[in-house]
Amino acid sequence: MTVSPSSKQNADVTQDSLLGGQVSIRQPAQGYRVSLDAVLLAACVPLEERASVLDVGCGHGGATLCLAWRKPQARFHGIDVRPDAVAQFSENVILNAWQDRMTASVADVADGAGPDYAGRFDWVISNPPYLPVERMDRRASDGGIDPATTETVPLRAWVIFMMACLRKGGRVAVVHRADRIEELLAILAEYCGAIEVFPIWPKAGAPAKRVVVTARKGDRSPSKIQSGLVLHDENGDFTPAAHAVLVDGAPLNAG
Repeated sequence: MTVSPSSKQNADVTQDSLLGGQVSIRQPAQGYRVSLDAVLLAACVPLEERASVLDVGCGHGGATLCLAWRKPQARFHGIDVRPDAVAQFSENVILNAWQDRMTASVADVADGAGPDYAGRFDWVISNPPYLPVERMDRRASDGGIDPATTETVPLRAWVIFMMACLRKGGRVAVVHRADRIEELLAILAEYCGAIEVFPIWPKAGAPAKRVVVTARKGDRSPSKIQSGLVLHDENGDFTPAAHAVLVDGAPLNAG
């Protein structure tokens, strides 16, 4: 597991590490926690040094923190509809001493991209809720929909928001369920080209369960399916390629 526990703050919060201990993150002990998806999302983003990045649905900051470690000169902002998630994100920024280039705020994708976000970013990344509302996840503490896992905004509206936040020629990166790739690609194709799909296989010979997709706004270059990544060998350990990405911090599909 790439999320490595190091100590417990209290009964409700753990302090863990990402990328082999290069990144520290505090997160709730129960409920939604940072997964491999956030690390894979960060690994597929080839940032220029001084790029500006928006993380839509940032949660506790897993993807953004991994990107910040990769690119010390880039600047990052995270938004989430959950005030508790934004508060935890902000605490994690301080924990890693990156408050000079990372910020977060509460915002609802359903409200659209206002002047604070529209057309401002070189990259917009997201690990959006995976489940459509008809497959509602009721793991939230109040017994309702958990916005970390279940869409409160349809995927189309989520992607349109991301597009609105991009500068001309800016790029997006999304990690999502493989069984929703047709829907995701159809939406992206309305706005983007140079679409690249990175399949993520749990083990050799198994169907991909996740895809990471990048695209460029306004581009009309053809799409590519990259070689992707096999996560585990027959013993359940990380493959050498997965270890390089998830622990050592190598980019996805390097070389």
